[in-house]
Amino acid sequence: MKHLIIIFFFLFTSNLVFAQPHIHAHNDYQQPQPLDHAIQHKVYSLEADVFLKNGKLLVAHDKEELATAPKLKSLYLKPIIKLFKKHQGRISADTAYAPVLMIDIKDDGAAAIAAIVKAVKNHHRVFDRSINPMAVQIVISGNRGAISQWIAYPAYIFFDGRPRENYDAATLQRVGFISDAYKNYASPADSTAYKLQQVSAQVHRQNKLLRIWGMPDDAASWQRQQQLGIDIINTDKVAECSSFFKK
Repeated sequence: MKHLIIIFFFLFTSNLVFAQPHIHAHNDYQQPQPLDHAIQHKVYSLEADVFLKNGKLLVAHDKEELATAPKLKSLYLKPIIKLFKKHQGRISADTAYAPVLMIDIKDDGAAAIAAIVKAVKNHHRVFDRSINPMAVQIVISGNRGAISQWIAYPAYIFFDGRPRENYDAATLQRVGFISDAYKNYASPADSTAYKLQQVSAQVHRQNKLLRIWGMPDDAASWQRQQQLGIDIINTDKVAECSSFFKK
């Protein structure tokens, strides 16, 4: 019966017009114009994969790329700080736009987070929303260190949660949003839809937004995600996704 309800839901909503959802620029550093491209399309969040190598935060997808990988500081942190100076306390001329910088740590989480804190600690108006509501919020993903230590980090460091993790009230306050892999839900079409709706409802009860990575990256999937209550659309096709929801 539940599966029949889901099928009816799709038939009923397939022709509805939906408001533009949040867009997550997956692996933004692989775009021809990292950061600028994301800001141009006003993404909700943009992602940088990071390794800590010889004390330096390097942006790369795999270890094999580290020899020529740019630094997080030069690719994102310095340009963001420069934009805040240019626009007097925000990242762009849009007075309502304040994105999230999601840093996906690929190796030693605790050491990398410590390096991130050190890199931004003197720029609170740029990265701390408790001081400046227009600040860029930092959300740590990937190797996120021990959950029990999250509240020990400065208040401007947030974390990418998971649906199957249990958080006490204080730790939940440090969760920027909640993400999961599509493969954890993939099964016959109607069952997948039901599972995704269930996890969406669970995340919303926690007053958090849901992101699912690894789903097909096309217009049909973007619309389906929105219908299922997935708040943040994970995409490599930022311009196309933005244009799709503006139609």
